[in-house]
Amino acid sequence: MTQEELANILKTTKQNIYKYENGIVTNIPSDKIEIMSKKFGCSPAYLMGWESKSETIDTDIFKYDNIFPITTKKIPILDDIDGSQPIFSAQEQGNFIEVGIDIKADFCFRFKGDSMVNVRIYDGDIVFVQKQSTVENGEIAAVIIGNELILKRLYYYKDKGLLILKSENSKYEDMIYMDNELSLIKILGKAIAFQSDVK
Repeated sequence: MTQEELANILKTTKQNIYKYENGIVTNIPSDKIEIMSKKFGCSPAYLMGWESKSETIDTDIFKYDNIFPITTKKIPILDDIDGSQPIFSAQEQGNFIEVGIDIKADFCFRFKGDSMVNVRIYDGDIVFVQKQSTVENGEIAAVIIGNELILKRLYYYKDKGLLILKSENSKYEDMIYMDNELSLIKILGKAIAFQSDVK
Protein backbone atom coordinates (compact mmCIF):
# COMPACT_ATOMS: atom_id res chain seq x y z
CA MET A 1 0.00 0.00 0.00
CA THR A 2 1.35 3.40 -0.91
CA GLN A 3 1.45 6.39 1.42
CA GLU A 4 -1.15 8.08 -0.74
CA GLU A 5 -3.52 5.09 -0.56
CA LEU A 6 -3.23 4.94 3.22
CA ALA A 7 -3.68 8.71 3.47
CA ASN A 8 -6.95 8.40 1.54
CA ILE A 9 -8.18 5.64 3.85
CA LEU A 10 -7.34 7.68 6.96
CA LYS A 11 -8.59 10.94 5.44
CA THR A 12 -5.27 12.64 6.09
CA THR A 13 -2.30 13.81 4.02
CA LYS A 14 0.56 11.87 2.48
CA GLN A 15 2.91 14.05 4.53
CA ASN A 16 1.27 12.86 7.75
CA ILE A 17 1.70 9.22 6.70
CA TYR A 18 5.40 9.90 6.11
CA LYS A 19 5.64 11.40 9.61
CA TYR A 20 3.85 8.38 11.12
CA GLU A 21 6.19 5.93 9.36
CA ASN A 22 9.35 7.74 10.40
CA GLY A 23 8.39 8.41 14.01
CA ILE A 24 8.28 12.18 13.52
CA VAL A 25 4.72 12.17 14.86
CA THR A 26 4.03 9.65 17.65
CA ASN A 27 0.71 10.94 19.01
CA ILE A 28 -1.37 9.42 16.21
CA PRO A 29 -5.12 9.93 16.81
CA SER A 30 -6.69 6.81 18.30
CA ASP A 31 -9.40 6.63 15.62
CA LYS A 32 -6.73 6.44 12.89
CA ILE A 33 -4.81 3.75 14.82
CA GLU A 34 -8.02 1.72 15.02
CA ILE A 35 -8.67 2.04 11.27
CA MET A 36 -5.09 1.01 10.43
CA SER A 37 -5.11 -1.97 12.80
CA LYS A 38 -8.31 -3.29 11.17
CA LYS A 39 -6.92 -2.68 7.68
CA PHE A 40 -3.66 -4.53 8.45
CA GLY A 41 -5.24 -7.28 10.55
CA CYS A 42 -3.31 -6.68 13.78
CA SER A 43 -3.89 -5.20 17.21
CA PRO A 44 -3.38 -1.47 17.82
CA ALA A 45 -0.65 -2.38 20.34
CA TYR A 46 1.27 -4.41 17.75
CA LEU A 47 0.82 -1.70 15.12
CA MET A 48 2.28 0.94 17.48
CA GLY A 49 5.15 -1.29 18.58
CA TRP A 50 3.87 -1.67 22.15
CA GLU A 51 3.94 -5.48 21.88
CA SER A 52 5.71 -7.97 19.67
CA LYS A 53 3.87 -10.41 17.44
CA SER A 54 4.68 -13.30 19.77
CA GLU A 55 2.94 -11.43 22.60
CA THR A 56 -0.35 -10.90 20.77
CA ILE A 57 -3.37 -12.86 21.87
CA ASP A 58 -4.22 -16.05 20.00
CA THR A 59 -7.27 -15.04 17.94
CA ASP A 60 -8.76 -18.54 18.37
CA ILE A 61 -9.97 -17.51 21.81
CA PHE A 62 -12.36 -15.00 20.24
CA LYS A 63 -14.62 -17.87 19.15
CA TYR A 64 -16.09 -17.72 22.68
CA ASP A 65 -19.09 -15.41 23.05
CA ASN A 66 -17.84 -13.71 26.21
CA ILE A 67 -14.28 -13.00 25.02
CA PHE A 68 -13.57 -10.03 22.80
CA PRO A 69 -10.51 -7.99 21.78
CA ILE A 70 -9.85 -4.67 23.47
CA THR A 71 -9.19 -1.59 21.36
CA THR A 72 -7.60 1.17 23.38
CA LYS A 73 -7.00 4.89 23.39
CA LYS A 74 -5.00 7.24 25.61
CA ILE A 75 -6.53 9.87 27.89
CA PRO A 76 -4.76 12.27 30.27
CA ILE A 77 -4.39 11.29 33.92
CA LEU A 78 -4.19 14.16 36.37
CA ASP A 79 -1.60 13.85 39.12
CA ASP A 80 -0.71 17.00 41.02
CA ILE A 81 -3.36 19.71 40.94
CA ASP A 82 -2.35 23.36 40.85
CA GLY A 83 -5.35 25.65 41.09
CA SER A 84 -3.47 28.46 39.36
CA GLN A 85 -2.72 26.42 36.24
CA PRO A 86 -4.97 25.13 33.43
CA ILE A 87 -6.34 21.80 34.60
CA PHE A 88 -5.44 19.95 31.40
CA SER A 89 -1.75 20.83 31.56
CA ALA A 90 -1.33 17.08 32.15
CA GLN A 91 -1.70 16.61 28.40
CA GLU A 92 1.32 18.80 27.79
CA GLN A 93 3.34 16.88 30.37
CA GLY A 94 2.63 13.60 28.61
CA ASN A 95 0.77 11.98 31.53
CA PHE A 96 -1.61 9.49 29.94
CA ILE A 97 -3.28 6.18 30.69
CA GLU A 98 -4.44 3.64 28.11
CA VAL A 99 -8.11 2.62 28.33
CA GLY A 100 -10.72 0.85 26.24
CA ILE A 101 -12.36 3.05 23.61
CA ASP A 102 -15.78 2.34 25.15
CA ILE A 103 -14.88 4.63 28.07
CA LYS A 104 -16.07 8.04 26.89
CA ALA A 105 -13.97 10.07 29.32
CA ASP A 106 -11.92 13.22 28.81
CA PHE A 107 -9.51 12.61 31.68
CA CYS A 108 -8.99 10.46 34.75
CA PHE A 109 -7.30 10.63 38.15
CA ARG A 110 -6.21 8.29 40.92
CA PHE A 111 -8.69 8.46 43.81
CA LYS A 112 -7.41 8.84 47.36
CA GLY A 113 -9.11 7.91 50.62
CA ASP A 114 -12.23 6.00 51.66
CA SER A 115 -14.96 8.63 51.24
CA MET A 116 -16.66 6.80 48.33
CA VAL A 117 -16.60 3.19 49.52
CA ASN A 118 -20.39 2.81 49.33
CA VAL A 119 -20.17 3.10 45.54
CA ARG A 120 -17.20 0.68 45.52
CA ILE A 121 -14.58 3.34 44.73
CA TYR A 122 -11.52 2.68 46.89
CA ASP A 123 -8.16 4.28 47.55
CA GLY A 124 -5.94 3.94 44.47
CA ASP A 125 -8.77 3.34 41.98
CA ILE A 126 -8.71 5.21 38.67
CA VAL A 127 -11.81 7.40 38.19
CA PHE A 128 -12.80 8.42 34.66
CA VAL A 129 -14.43 11.81 34.17
CA GLN A 130 -16.42 13.41 31.37
CA LYS A 131 -15.50 17.08 31.26
CA GLN A 132 -18.44 19.42 31.96
CA SER A 133 -18.95 22.51 34.11
CA THR A 134 -22.22 21.38 35.70
CA VAL A 135 -23.77 18.07 36.76
CA GLU A 136 -27.29 17.03 37.69
CA ASN A 137 -28.24 16.83 41.35
CA GLY A 138 -27.27 13.45 42.78
CA GLU A 139 -24.55 12.77 40.21
CA ILE A 140 -20.96 12.12 41.27
CA ALA A 141 -18.67 14.96 40.31
CA ALA A 142 -14.95 15.63 40.21
CA VAL A 143 -14.51 18.94 41.99
CA ILE A 144 -11.56 21.18 42.80
CA ILE A 145 -11.51 23.02 46.12
CA GLY A 146 -8.34 25.10 46.35
CA ASN A 147 -5.61 22.77 45.08
CA GLU A 148 -7.43 19.56 46.02
CA LEU A 149 -9.28 17.34 43.56
CA ILE A 150 -12.13 15.50 45.28
CA LEU A 151 -14.96 13.18 44.27
CA LYS A 152 -18.40 13.75 45.80
CA ARG A 153 -22.09 13.36 45.11
CA LEU A 154 -23.25 16.89 44.31
CA TYR A 155 -26.46 18.78 45.06
CA TYR A 156 -26.87 22.42 43.99
CA TYR A 157 -29.84 24.63 44.85
CA LYS A 158 -29.51 27.81 42.81
CA ASP A 159 -32.47 29.62 44.42
CA LYS A 160 -30.91 29.15 47.85
CA GLY A 161 -27.29 29.73 46.76
CA LEU A 162 -26.50 26.37 48.33
CA LEU A 163 -24.11 23.58 47.29
CA ILE A 164 -23.84 20.28 49.16
CA LEU A 165 -21.09 17.74 48.51
CA LYS A 166 -21.83 14.31 49.97
CA SER A 167 -19.44 11.44 50.58
CA GLU A 168 -20.48 7.82 50.09
CA ASN A 169 -19.28 6.92 53.57
CA SER A 170 -21.34 7.73 56.67
CA LYS A 171 -18.31 8.68 58.75
CA TYR A 172 -17.86 11.85 56.70
CA GLU A 173 -20.10 14.90 57.16
CA ASP A 174 -21.57 16.79 54.23
CA MET A 175 -19.52 19.66 52.85
CA ILE A 176 -21.80 22.71 52.61
CA TYR A 177 -21.07 25.91 50.69
CA MET A 178 -23.27 29.00 50.45
CA ASP A 179 -23.33 32.31 48.61
CA ASN A 180 -19.78 33.73 48.24
CA GLU A 181 -18.25 30.39 49.26
CA LEU A 182 -19.42 28.95 45.95
CA SER A 183 -16.55 30.76 44.23
CA LEU A 184 -14.18 28.31 45.95
CA ILE A 185 -15.67 25.40 43.98
CA LYS A 186 -14.73 24.38 40.44
CA ILE A 187 -16.61 21.48 38.86
CA LEU A 188 -14.41 19.57 36.42
CA GLY A 189 -16.94 17.02 35.27
CA LYS A 190 -19.07 13.95 35.91
CA ALA A 191 -17.58 10.64 37.02
CA ILE A 192 -18.66 8.01 34.49
CA ALA A 193 -16.55 4.94 35.34
CA PHE A 194 -13.79 3.65 37.55
CA GLN A 195 -11.10 0.99 37.37
CA SER A 196 -9.90 -1.21 40.23
CA ASP A 197 -7.03 -3.67 40.34
CA VAL A 198 -7.79 -7.30 41.13
CA LYS A 199 -6.20 -8.11 44.47
